[in-house]
Amino acid sequence: MKEIDSSAFEAEVLNGGKVVLDFYSTECPPCEALASKFEDLSKLYGADVKFIKIFRQQNRQLAETLGVKSSPTLLFFDGGKEVAGKLAGGIKRGDIIKSLDSMLTPERVKEIKSVIKPRFSEFDVIILGAGPGGLTAGLYLCQAKVNTVLIDPSLPGGHVSTTHEVSNYPGFIEPQAGYMLSHNMSEQTKLCGTVYKVAVDITSVDLEKKEVVIDEYETVRAKKLIIATGTTPNLTGAPGEKELKGKGISYCATCDGKYMDGKEVVVIGGGNSAVEEADYLTRFASKLTIVHQLDRLTANKKAQDKIFANPKVSVLFNSEPRAFVKAGDRLVTEIENLVTKERSKLYSDGVFIFIGMKPNTSLFGNRLNYDKWGYIVTDDDMKTSMEGVYAVGDVISKKYRQITTAVADGTIAAMAISKELD
Repeated sequence: MKEIDSSAFEAEVLNGGKVVLDFYSTECPPCEALASKFEDLSKLYGADVKFIKIFRQQNRQLAETLGVKSSPTLLFFDGGKEVAGKLAGGIKRGDIIKSLDSMLTPERVKEIKSVIKPRFSEFDVIILGAGPGGLTAGLYLCQAKVNTVLIDPSLPGGHVSTTHEVSNYPGFIEPQAGYMLSHNMSEQTKLCGTVYKVAVDITSVDLEKKEVVIDEYETVRAKKLIIATGTTPNLTGAPGEKELKGKGISYCATCDGKYMDGKEVVVIGGGNSAVEEADYLTRFASKLTIVHQLDRLTANKKAQDKIFANPKVSVLFNSEPRAFVKAGDRLVTEIENLVTKERSKLYSDGVFIFIGMKPNTSLFGNRLNYDKWGYIVTDDDMKTSMEGVYAVGDVISKKYRQITTAVADGTIAAMAISKELD
């Protein structure tokens, strides 16, 4: 593996045969997460592909020329031409391997993979999920001198990292940017000593053995396991939704409602959650439009009566969003009437989508007890129905799901485990 600057780009990259180029930055958690993977893969593929790093902050002109807008970004070259597409952000080992494999013959790929040896590591506790609950559990465990590893298929932070601002977290007078709050939580837990294995593919989880296989080749074992996998919002599936998440589209009224003061808002959904959150949003919004696919709301009668009595609110029944587009500082929601098939456009300052959340429990099958909505049932110590397995945060069965409740769950689980391991 070699580091260059822009003056050596032509010689080392454009005339360098098969090359993978890593644009990295300092003070960059995703870059730190990538570094060990990049070095490890250079040992496997280094005889066929040159692994080169370049410091983006000191080579901005080259980065801009190549369309590199963030760190880390991996570019793949073959014979001076860019191939395989860019990889950026929380880059997974499996995605790098796919790109590298596409540059080689199937026979050579088979030879390289034949020398990959399984890897094993032992810990006292595995935490699956790096949201506020998982990070807090990791912090308390490492402070108790419990050898802990935190595993997440994404980067640390959970939903908090995509929240515009958090104004209700205790201890902060001024609202905190969600990404900074999650970053500070993550750094505190990491500096304490919790081992991080993030932006990885979770191949399998064995709750009975307390084993987690990541990236198909590394098996992580422990005495205890904490599930902190959180939830995933149900998506509308309309074009633009994923791209505008956190940039005008939100899934949390409590998180982002206060920033809609005097503005126009669209709410997608008509169940209890949507109507109750819409009512909350009317404290701030000057105008609110509910878009619902049915010919009536399905929320409880009390919530409906309250929302219909609010002069700020209008409802579009028999309607669904078909696209979300940014237009300057505003959002355009393209709506289709399911009866007439006519389409119209709603202009707003923010869109809130409440069509349900789903707990991230697919890795665990039917080996745990769940409530009727699919959330994991725990006791007062955050223990699940399986010995040695705990669960915290939004993935568990409880009444309220907020950053502070997740932090409390992580605290309780960590303290219970610390006492058991004494």
